Amino acid sequence: MIRRLLTPSFMIFSCFILGGMIFKSTAPTQCGTILQNDSIFVLTGDERRIPFAMRKMREYPNADLYIIGAGAQGKIDVSRPAIIESESKSTYQNALAIKDIATRRKLDRLVIITTEDHMNRARYLVKSELPDTMVVACPAVLAGMPPAKRLERWATEYVKYIATMLGIKES
Repeated sequence: MIRRLLTPSFMIFSCFILGGMIFKSTAPTQCGTILQNDSIFVLTGDERRIPFAMRKMREYPNADLYIIGAGAQGKIDVSRPAIIESESKSTYQNALAIKDIATRRKLDRLVIITTEDHMNRARYLVKSELPDTMVVACPAVLAGMPPAKRLERWATEYVKYIATMLGIKES
């Protein structure tokens, strides 16, 4: 009986499920420490990210604001100066855009705002491009979403994270 349960496909499935649980449990659920003069990078793509960032910016009026990604153009209503990068169309391209800005401005610390389900992969890609830069995570929580939709989003991000770890950055 136990031998039947320990088939390769069962073991792979079990590892996948266990990995997903670890992936979710290691995702930050609260903002790290943001300093008054930090550079805050908001990755577009989900309607929660920019409003969340605007609330954070009220707390940190001296922080520099960068809005990164294809979703940036045409839907930004910010009450303060922001640098908008609207060319990147994937999380990996976001990381490259952040690298370009951070290198030009000689940043050694930056804050990333994205949704909690997207944070692990976004942070991994930014850190792989800027290994000597401190990356502070500030996740926007997926509140008010039906459980099935949340599970779908987490599963999608987990699969993309696995692909990223295997070297497929444009996932």
